[in-house]
Amino acid sequence: MTRWPLPPYMALALAQARQAADSGEVPIGAVVVKDGKVIASGRNAPRTNHDPTSHAEIEAIRAAARVLEDERLTGCELWVTLEPCAMCAGAIAHARIERLYYAASDPKGGAVEHGARVFDHPQCLHRPEVYSGIGEAEAAALLRDFFRERR
Repeated sequence: MTRWPLPPYMALALAQARQAADSGEVPIGAVVVKDGKVIASGRNAPRTNHDPTSHAEIEAIRAAARVLEDERLTGCELWVTLEPCAMCAGAIAHARIERLYYAASDPKGGAVEHGARVFDHPQCLHRPEVYSGIGEAEAAALLRDFFRERR
């Protein structure tokens, strides 16, 4: 089995996930890239921010929108360490993210290839290109270790 090097954007998302874990948050991280440059990043912070919407993807999308001074992130890519939930998939569609790359699948809470499958609905007005499994082993190990320590 050939093991490919971890793409640098996913490595940055994993670094954000580690920072989330260090803060006691579920280790999920995200970065937004436009024209080959990272313009924003985010990590899970619902406990820290006392905000149930403070998921890594939402934090990164909000930061990118501020940088671009636009609610539409046309031409942007989102790199995230876990399959987005329904809320985050909706935000990705509304932000018009061009490409979504995620590491680990989430059969319990994911909404891209599991559960709600948000982008498959006819009501979804924008569907990003989706690429999964990039850095999956690293992201899954981070999550496993985080929850193992809490049991």
